[in-house]
Amino acid sequence: MGSNYMTDPIVFLIDTLFSLYILAVALRFLLQWTQADFYNPVSQFLVKITHPPLRILRRFIPSIGRIDSSSLVLALLLQIVANFSILAIKGLSVSFVALTLLSFTDLLKMLIDIFVYAIFAGAILSWFAPGSYGSASSILYSLTDPLLNVCRKVLPDMGGIDLSPLVALVLLQLTKMMILPPLHQLVSLLG
Repeated sequence: MGSNYMTDPIVFLIDTLFSLYILAVALRFLLQWTQADFYNPVSQFLVKITHPPLRILRRFIPSIGRIDSSSLVLALLLQIVANFSILAIKGLSVSFVALTLLSFTDLLKMLIDIFVYAIFAGAILSWFAPGSYGSASSILYSLTDPLLNVCRKVLPDMGGIDLSPLVALVLLQLTKMMILPPLHQLVSLLG
């Protein structure tokens, strides 16, 4: 057994727990930003599990319009702590600026991935249960409709076939390909 025998499971556990909570904070931010139904059970769950730390942060960090800046700060702080912990367990160290930029990049990737998975889930749901209404489908459509509506305005009429999910997925993938690599390169230069 190598030196990774215990570090790999610990890194996995830290990464999983932090990622799940950061995902909850990011979803709360996005659902609030897209003005999703607050009384939806999924929204209520996200509010309940993220409210304690956000209640404290909101005393110091005000919202800017519809942007809940305290949620973004909390997600970034949690990502910084997660990345610092993982790097420390692996015996690596980076500057605080590089750690912050790495955490910002990870958070940006997560936000883009949320949209990608939500669009996929919404498209699959529309194939198997078109027009159905449930708490999960309501949240999916609240989250993806603003982006898909922009794509629908740009696309010409396709005779009843909605290609906006495909266009949105291509644009999201292009965004990841154009924004994330330069940020990762900057992290490696600063690290």
